[in-house]
Amino acid sequence: MNRKLFLTLALIAVLAISAACAPAPAPAQPTTAPAATSAPAATQAPAATVAPTKAPKTLLVGFTESKTGAQNVASKKQVEGLNLWLDTVKKAGGIKLKDGTVYIPELKSYDDQSTADRVQQLYTQLITSDKVDFLISPYSSTLVKSAAIVSEQNSKVMLTVGGADDATMEQGFKNIYQLYTPGSRYLIGAVDAMLKLDPTIKRVAVVNEKDSFSVSVVAGLLPYLKEKGLEVVVNEGYDTGTTDFSPFINKISAATPDAILGGGHLPDGTTFAKQLKEKNVAVRFVSLLVAPPEPTFADIGDAALGIVGPSQWEAQVTYSPEAAKTANLPFYGPINKDFIAAYLAKYNAPPSYHSAGGYAGGLLLQKVIEDADSIDPEKIKAALDKTNVMTFYGVVQFSTDAKSHGKQVAHTMVYMQWQKDAAGKLVAQVVWPLTAKSADAILRK
Repeated sequence: MNRKLFLTLALIAVLAISAACAPAPAPAQPTTAPAATSAPAATQAPAATVAPTKAPKTLLVGFTESKTGAQNVASKKQVEGLNLWLDTVKKAGGIKLKDGTVYIPELKSYDDQSTADRVQQLYTQLITSDKVDFLISPYSSTLVKSAAIVSEQNSKVMLTVGGADDATMEQGFKNIYQLYTPGSRYLIGAVDAMLKLDPTIKRVAVVNEKDSFSVSVVAGLLPYLKEKGLEVVVNEGYDTGTTDFSPFINKISAATPDAILGGGHLPDGTTFAKQLKEKNVAVRFVSLLVAPPEPTFADIGDAALGIVGPSQWEAQVTYSPEAAKTANLPFYGPINKDFIAAYLAKYNAPPSYHSAGGYAGGLLLQKVIEDADSIDPEKIKAALDKTNVMTFYGVVQFSTDAKSHGKQVAHTMVYMQWQKDAAGKLVAQVVWPLTAKSADAILRK
């Protein structure tokens, strides 16, 4: 072998030995994500189906409540209903729009102390300082009136869940929407129930609180009494805060009516019923505003027996998806028994119609946001104007006439009466309309 061939072979051997002893190189790392075409087509989700991820937004709902003052009990029930709705919607993950936006409601409230001046001040604060998105009304027509004026002046949408005064809703407001049956229709059904129960009743005493709500009730009642051929033998008003009804009861006794219709709110209605019993006023039928449907009315014992009260809602009502289908209406929200069960679980007490109204206010706000697919006030008002829906609370629809815009036109009253069950315990029974009754009405003894 010549020298040149030998050197070439030696060099090849050295290189082979070096290659065998060196560590294997690490695989190259990609500097960018693999192109979409590198993955099997079957594992790729279509881009159009990927929903955008959005952080939830806060929806601030403002109102005042009467933690103190004359409207304390009913206001507390209303707020309890609203808070129950808040729990429910949060548990469901908020109010969802079609583009993936989620709104989580939060409540902002102040104690109005049952006074109109504080309502005016506090609703101004809710709008201008707290920058709430929407408003819920306080409880009672007098307080609602103050809140409505402030809300309208500031073009802020407000749902009134605690006021039935007709006058408030006949001022051409564009931003106020009323859930309660208007006051002018409050006692119409009571007259019908009374005459069905005892057609011989002819003489009626009307005694009412001199506040805007009660006055509106009487304004609707008096023409109906005349239409039915009934004689009004007493027609008296009393000041808010009255606790001694002796002068009125003396006039009633002297006029010997067959029935008494009227009242005002919980404190005066309860006291008036109690004093009628104490003075043994012999009338066959009594129907009072607001107080009788409240569960605490039974605390006056036998003085509550036979008293009828108009109610916006009672536990025995039969609004349901099936009833909505029959009426050719959509049904929205929980069914009646589920609302009652949830309320009992949270508060360990039965709901009143004030509780149902509070929940219904939140529920309606939720529905119109979904219908509008927006929280833009103009779109919300357009959705409210189109609303015609049944909930556990009943049917809700608003007037779109210029003068009475937002006034409730579909919700109807039910009438309850305190009676005794087989064990002698006071129980509230629905006695009118007959299609919804849980018991026949009785005359007072």
